[in-house]
Amino acid sequence: MTDRKTYDVAVIGAGVFGAWTAYCLAKSGASVALLDAYGPANSRASSGGESRIIRMGYGSDEIYTRWSLRALPRWKEIFTQAGRPELFQPTGVLWIAHEKYPYAMDTLTALQNHNIPHERLSLMGLRKHYPQITFDDNAWGILEPESGVLMARRAVQIVVEESQKIGVQYRAASALAPFGSGRVASLMTTHGENISAGAFVYACGPWLAKLFPDLLGPRIFISRQEIVFFGVPQGEILFRQEALPTWLYLKDEFYGMPDLENRGLKVADDHHGAPVDPDTQSRVASVAAVESAREFVARRFPALKNAPVVETRVCQYENTSNGDFLIDQHPDFTNVWLVGGGSGHGFKHGPAVGEYLEARVTRSSAPENKVEPRFSLATKQTTQDRAVH
Repeated sequence: MTDRKTYDVAVIGAGVFGAWTAYCLAKSGASVALLDAYGPANSRASSGGESRIIRMGYGSDEIYTRWSLRALPRWKEIFTQAGRPELFQPTGVLWIAHEKYPYAMDTLTALQNHNIPHERLSLMGLRKHYPQITFDDNAWGILEPESGVLMARRAVQIVVEESQKIGVQYRAASALAPFGSGRVASLMTTHGENISAGAFVYACGPWLAKLFPDLLGPRIFISRQEIVFFGVPQGEILFRQEALPTWLYLKDEFYGMPDLENRGLKVADDHHGAPVDPDTQSRVASVAAVESAREFVARRFPALKNAPVVETRVCQYENTSNGDFLIDQHPDFTNVWLVGGGSGHGFKHGPAVGEYLEARVTRSSAPENKVEPRFSLATKQTTQDRAVH
């Protein structure tokens, strides 16, 4: 590894936000160091795991619709560049709503406003196209045919690999938080190495609250999230992506994916779980979580009522008070940035976050680079009231 005495920017955290920030900064010509304590998209990280949804619908929160629109072609571009186009799976995304559910109605409006390909499905249309799902009599749907799934762990690792090809220096190291105030000249790693840089970006996801306990401990809420995969019967094609899109059952607050890579039907509960520590929480799914997923599957996917659980995973959300991202300068340090609060929906936006940070860090005064007030530290409260999904 080529060593540098001073970097333009040091990025701490090689999850999806940190990896894309390092990549975008390097593309702009900056010299960048990227550090991670456990490795890119490791099993403790919120960016770990095999799959994440990329969708365009966000209710009335059209800033995230715009960011998804920017992000998807950039994901596809870097996958093609790396010779790994299969890391985006175009499953389509099916929203399952009930009556005049406001979030779904607002999503429909946003898709129309941004000319995003979509189809509104009646109850009859849902039952015709997706006989493997049980729908309530007041259900209707929205299909985003060009959305789908990002193969998460491998996707982040590809971004880090492509970053290294353009000069990013990656270090397997854990960084300490700065102390004092003013301008930070260097940071110390737990290995005793000093990393000098002109700016520092802490993109540490659930570890932000541990590195900055006084400032972010009360504002970043880490919740345990459990995922269950159910085995598909031999020869059954109704749960493959050709027949079943990625789906979001809004009424039940469950979501999932078809049988990708022969892993089984992925089922995830979107309700926030118990508070956890990302370093030490057990990654073995609880009996209660498995039973909750099994009850949901029995109601909504009756053909899998008695299907075996073939795999489980446990990760975490790092939630802000309302679900908006945190992307802002540290109030005590003029050249330190805090980036996180993915809040369970952030993975897809990695490329847009990287572009936004690159603009802030390298040319923040440019008039075309609009600062988004919703990402500011000032808007992050100490009580949870999730509004962004």
